[in-house]
Amino acid sequence: MVAISEAYDLTCVIHVHSTYSDGTGTVPEIASAAKRAGVDIVLLTDHDTLAAKDHGEERWHDGVLVLVGEEISPPDRDHFLAFGIDDKINRHQSGPEICAAVKAAGGFGFGAHPFSRGSERLKRAGIKFRDLDCLDGIELWSFLNDTGERVRGVRDLARMIAAPQRAIGGPPQDNLREWDRLCQARRVVAIGGLDAHQFGLRIRGRVPLRLMSYERTFKQLHTHVLCERPPTGDLEHDRALVYGALREGRCYIANDQVADARGFAFSQMGEEVAFEPGLELHVRTPHAAEIRLLRDGEIVAATTGNELDHAIERYGVHRVEVMRGNRPWIYSNPVYVQG
Repeated sequence: MVAISEAYDLTCVIHVHSTYSDGTGTVPEIASAAKRAGVDIVLLTDHDTLAAKDHGEERWHDGVLVLVGEEISPPDRDHFLAFGIDDKINRHQSGPEICAAVKAAGGFGFGAHPFSRGSERLKRAGIKFRDLDCLDGIELWSFLNDTGERVRGVRDLARMIAAPQRAIGGPPQDNLREWDRLCQARRVVAIGGLDAHQFGLRIRGRVPLRLMSYERTFKQLHTHVLCERPPTGDLEHDRALVYGALREGRCYIANDQVADARGFAFSQMGEEVAFEPGLELHVRTPHAAEIRLLRDGEIVAATTGNELDHAIERYGVHRVEVMRGNRPWIYSNPVYVQG
């Protein structure tokens, strides 16, 4: 267990595309944008390729660690963000088959925007995972997808591009309800993803026309991983550190434009603990905010301030939501209190 005050908080952007698939930036350009945005780690997920890893670009880039995964993209089927694999996965499989293939390769991953309903304006197809029981993790909050689905016309789209923080809101309530349901059956790790492409036109090595640059997108939504030790600069060590935290659910989603979330802590986050009399959960936030503790999707304790301490009354899946100035700020992964 990582003590509430001893974890090393690293800021990640997850679900990013480069010129190896349908993004407009190279890996060095993406790493440079991440540094300017104050991001520690980029989890790259080009469609159906690990080319960045094959070309030796999974490494530290001037203070930013780039880790290479893959967005497995079956035609008209479920997409899956896979990490910890050395060879790309056959995309011509069903969702459960893809999950099984990733696990067999020693990897893990997350359903990409698994609750998508699609958008007429963005023409995004809805995800078709029929058996979410195969997933160990989900992209609970997708910046591009969830914000884009609120677009109802050209004016909304222009507003989203001009002022994304006015449109971002929080993870859709339907996503949260479905996640709560899934977590009551088993552990399901949640992340926040960007689906960042830097839409634009690349001409002779430059992108003179772009919509939502990587740097700007990287400031909108983060997944913070809480690691047991600080990174050392060694790729193998640091990759294991980050992937270990993600696998175990020692991570939380934050909109750091609301306020810097580093310093948030939720005791025993990601763990399975046995219920016993006197068991308490502790929440700490770096700034005063409205803190809510939920059990199985229902609020069981709430306060305004920097701390919430709560004696657990019975077993259930406990997670934290934090609002600041009526804006969604932080969403934790759960503590699984077992009866």
